[in-house]
Amino acid sequence: MLNPQPTVMVVDDEQHLRESLVELFTTGGYRVLEARDGLEALEHLQTGGLCPDAILMDLKMPRSGGMETLRALATRESTQEIPVVIITAFGGSEQTIQAMKAGAFDYITKPFDADELLKMVHRAVEMRRLSAGVHAPSFKQPRQEYRSGDFIGHHPRMRELFKLIGKISPSDATVLLTGESGTGKELVAQAIHRHSPRSAGPLVSVNCAAIPEGLLESELFGHERGAFTGAVAPKPGRFELAEGGTLFLDEVGELSPNLQGKLLRVLQDKTFDRLGGQVPRRIDFRLVAATNQNLRQLVTEGRFREDLYYRLHVVAIEVPPLRARRSDIPILAECFLERYRPAATGKPVGFSEEALHALLLHDYPGNVRELEHLIQRAVVVAQGPLITLEDLPGLTPGSGEAGDAPRLRELLELPLEEATQALERMLITRALTQSHGNKAEAARLLGIHRTALYTKLKQLGMEEVPMP
Repeated sequence: MLNPQPTVMVVDDEQHLRESLVELFTTGGYRVLEARDGLEALEHLQTGGLCPDAILMDLKMPRSGGMETLRALATRESTQEIPVVIITAFGGSEQTIQAMKAGAFDYITKPFDADELLKMVHRAVEMRRLSAGVHAPSFKQPRQEYRSGDFIGHHPRMRELFKLIGKISPSDATVLLTGESGTGKELVAQAIHRHSPRSAGPLVSVNCAAIPEGLLESELFGHERGAFTGAVAPKPGRFELAEGGTLFLDEVGELSPNLQGKLLRVLQDKTFDRLGGQVPRRIDFRLVAATNQNLRQLVTEGRFREDLYYRLHVVAIEVPPLRARRSDIPILAECFLERYRPAATGKPVGFSEEALHALLLHDYPGNVRELEHLIQRAVVVAQGPLITLEDLPGLTPGSGEAGDAPRLRELLELPLEEATQALERMLITRALTQSHGNKAEAARLLGIHRTALYTKLKQLGMEEVPMP
């Protein structure tokens, strides 16, 4: 039974934040319930108390955290339809994907804009009321969190990407990934597979542009003995190897018309023939395809089958280029520095201010892959404790007023929150570089208290700062 006045439950162990949220929603016309942690929230709901139209819940709490509570809500028939908005200071991709898989309505990171939060909760309440009386399927328990091959990104476009991965992973829908080379489309495919019910099965990858056309058909479909000269033994193809798992076809726009037709048949019938074979083989797999081309344009030009395009375009995901999320550049650079820094010397430990500015202003036609290679090379050639501009060939610094102008233009093109975070990252990185990783000294240089710096590092996802 829905309440005439919309009701929101705020679940957070931080009393100050909880009180601020209660005031925000009360002013916004909501009736507000409070809980100090997930266990208290569950106890309230279990004892037949007022049922909220939406729940706003922190991720990190004692006794019962946000993820644990979210899963408990999804298993109870009386609560599984209540939309839950997760709030947290930790905005990594893994938390986002896991929260969306476990049934979260949405996900917002601290510090958040009050108006944005009100709009998000309003959408959640509206969805709850529209779906009243309609049974929604329960969500499956997500599998164990993975640690390797993960994304890094706090830009809103990346957070939306993580949410979408969490939503689509449990299904078997075909996915088409689009975006420029080097943006991380294969990482998206890996994340979809790892968070899917097929994660125990294989993930088989094929780069359609890297295999000659004459060999690609055999690679995909396999062959029987004697199918062609040199086929001395039967060989399974990639479709068969992906049985029970996921097949990732990269650069699918490079397929020849002949192979496009054969792929269409596989997607329609889930059957195929090996080269030289007479008996159709049935297979069970999920397809994730990727391309850096405009398939819609290729269809218009008659170079790609329209029926295949629509078979692939069930769920379309665009992976943004790095220049569209510049505020992620510092944290990506720090990650690559940590990855490639020699363990023996522990150096370099950071970037000079000039080098960081140049990294932020570069357009990266090769995207994240290009940034990674730049940092990898810089780590090898750097002579001192810092990576300098001289270690980054092809990047040029600004000087004086002329150099400040493009930096200002870049920040002005970002949304207010992103511009603020980008500037904060630059200032904090510079202070930590000048203090050789000493956070107390960095806080003094920034003119803030050390605890304020720790809070800001957590909010910006910069806790793992390389130390000298």
